[in-house]
Amino acid sequence: MPTIKQPRYRRIALRIAEQISNGQLQVGKKIHARSTLATNYGVSSETARRAISILEDLGIVETHHGSGAIIISRDKAQEFINSESDAQNLQNLQTDLVKQIANQEEGLATLTQSLNAFIEQTQYYKKHNPFRPYELKLTKDSPMFDKTVSELNFWHRTGTTLVGILHENRLTLSPGPYAKIEKDDTLYFVGNELSVQNVYNLFYE
Repeated sequence: MPTIKQPRYRRIALRIAEQISNGQLQVGKKIHARSTLATNYGVSSETARRAISILEDLGIVETHHGSGAIIISRDKAQEFINSESDAQNLQNLQTDLVKQIANQEEGLATLTQSLNAFIEQTQYYKKHNPFRPYELKLTKDSPMFDKTVSELNFWHRTGTTLVGILHENRLTLSPGPYAKIEKDDTLYFVGNELSVQNVYNLFYE
């Protein structure tokens, strides 16, 4: 967020107030005529007039027609400076907050992109790896042990395809209908999310 630029006449008024506050311009001293002030600051006489008008409104100077502006309060000048400083601090704080919000939004956008990329990769993996096998080790006793795949009617009862049996550290891939399943075997099979529960229920129903 860009800094809001003050009008030229207000900056001139603030500069004069600073000169009054630091003693460069003394109370009771007459400030240059508008034409001289305009020349010193390189502005129009109207801009100079508006700067003096601000100082008059704040009780820092008083003007007399035909005799210019007389400085009447150093304290008011300091109050004006303090007020402008507080306003600038608020503006700086606002600018910092806007930047922080922008940074958070940028970080959130990056996080969203990463999340979308993760989802896309997950979907791609699932699409191209639909047959990642589930596994289940049969460690408890079951009356279904020592029966063949055919006798168990494995596919119809579980809705899964048995792709491997690990028996005593020996893996049999694509076991046929006469392969037996025994206790402590590890079964590898493919199917949907309910596959593990279905196979478990077959042996431990």
